[in-house]
Amino acid sequence: MSNNESIRNFSIIAHIDHGKSTLADRLIHKCGGLSDREMKEQVLDSMDIERERGITIKAQTVRLNYKAKDGKNYILNIIDTPGHVDFSYEVSRSLSACEGSILIVDSSQGVEAQTLANVYQALDNNHEIIPVLNKIDLPAADTEKVKKQIEDVIGIDTNHSINCSGKTGEGVDTILETIVKILPSPKGDIKKPLKCLLVDSWYDSYLGVVILVRVINGNLKKGMEIKMMSNSSKHIIEKVGVFTPKPKDVEEISCGEIGFIITGIRSLSDTKVGDTICDSLNPIDKPLSGFKPSKPVVFCGLFPVDNSEHQKLKDGIAKLKLNDSSFSYEAESSTALGLGFRCGFLGLLHLEIVTQRLEREFNINLITTTPGVIYKINKKDGSVQELQNPTDMPDLTQILSIEEPWIKATIITPDQYLGSVIKICQDKRGVQSNLTYSGNRAVLKYELPLNEVVFDFYDRIKSISSGYASFDYEITNYKEGNLVKMGVLVNTEPVDALSMIIHKDFAQSQGRLVCEKLKELIPRHNFQIPIQAAIGGKIIARETIKGFKKDVLTKIHGGGARDRKRKLLDKQKKGKKDQNNLAKLKFHRKHLLEY
Repeated sequence: MSNNESIRNFSIIAHIDHGKSTLADRLIHKCGGLSDREMKEQVLDSMDIERERGITIKAQTVRLNYKAKDGKNYILNIIDTPGHVDFSYEVSRSLSACEGSILIVDSSQGVEAQTLANVYQALDNNHEIIPVLNKIDLPAADTEKVKKQIEDVIGIDTNHSINCSGKTGEGVDTILETIVKILPSPKGDIKKPLKCLLVDSWYDSYLGVVILVRVINGNLKKGMEIKMMSNSSKHIIEKVGVFTPKPKDVEEISCGEIGFIITGIRSLSDTKVGDTICDSLNPIDKPLSGFKPSKPVVFCGLFPVDNSEHQKLKDGIAKLKLNDSSFSYEAESSTALGLGFRCGFLGLLHLEIVTQRLEREFNINLITTTPGVIYKINKKDGSVQELQNPTDMPDLTQILSIEEPWIKATIITPDQYLGSVIKICQDKRGVQSNLTYSGNRAVLKYELPLNEVVFDFYDRIKSISSGYASFDYEITNYKEGNLVKMGVLVNTEPVDALSMIIHKDFAQSQGRLVCEKLKELIPRHNFQIPIQAAIGGKIIARETIKGFKKDVLTKIHGGGARDRKRKLLDKQKKGKKDQNNLAKLKFHRKHLLEY
């Protein structure tokens, strides 16, 4: 058996919480990757947040040695991938480094939206797919029903599907045997010049940038000079290794294998994910096609609660960027909130994870502004402006039209919740494109504006379906919309951090909600505070926080009382006016933090 024929590269794909990481644990344990003492749950989820939330954020690789029942030895390279829609770029990168996939479906939950999305990505990469029905130890497991769902909804043959339990280990031996029998070995020629795919890179404070590679042709050795084809930079390989799952140094990695190299690079920007690596002494002519770069779709401002922590936030964001190339940021200043950063994320979960890591790892208290998306402003002079921040919106007289991003959403829900799900989609300006059934589950396809989805859509879908509905989306195109910029004024002063771009039909109701929320949050003062929502110069909603009234006339009686009363009331009126003017300077930052 040649070197290539003994290798199997595969990804583990599934919807969130269907048991990818748990099954990876069983495979590692079965193949002796870690001893009983070293094993722990979700061994490939290295971040604290991954463990607490029970989700995978970063794809992880592991190389295992497996002795099959026929006596042959195999090398298995596993990539455990995330399941959440926000991290689908991690999945696409992982799949391109493999020839096959294990598709895990929870035998009690069935096929869900992200299951579909991941399968289609695997099929786009010409993968051989092994369906695995997990969690068969649960009382609610129904393998026959789920097999039919896989055939009906996805269209994959389930004749060689495997029933297993990642928790008890049942069926894991069958999975290993099926992997070596059914999944293809990688193609490639060790005699050809070196050709590698740069799958991922991350920053290590001791070693610099660690580069994860898949060798297509040739082999990588320590001391070799390599060339990055995107920027023609050359580097000497200082270290070659594989993850077992612990990092282990090796002399070389050959064609068909996945491993890591360290070259002393200090900046992640020098290692473009999807780049082609070749031998600088024997270069190749044509690079690999690479990956589509991940584009941020949700933007929001991050500001420190305490202005003195601005430098701390700046350093924290720069360090986080080293390990997350999909996260982008630029400096921003706000009159209400001070100095901060405008940051781009792949979705709301990505936003939540980044802010949580900043608060936890760098001990910074943060304020986040309302999340928004990128709009395209078509101006009357023929130019097009991409708008992330509502405060940068040009004057209305310059604007011809505003376009917003739309998505194609797939929602899978039990039949009894279908009516409620359709109502939410329609409330969010959705257009239904398809509706099919598999048993008692409806597969609903909708076109929706991304702006309506990023805020609370996912939570509402989960809430009305008792957690059973699942949701996945992809961005399709931009469409013109009747959009306006809604500003918020507190005490007659505009608060730029609270301005938002919104559809004109929803502006009044949203403005009323914002004003009511601010009225609850801002405490009463000795003077009246108006809170207003406005489009241009037109006020569309208003709430007023009444001022405290102090009775200064109680002790006045007797002769000349009328004049003395008038004098005191005028004095009180002037004092309130002075207080009001002073408050305009001090007030915003203190009372807008909670909002």
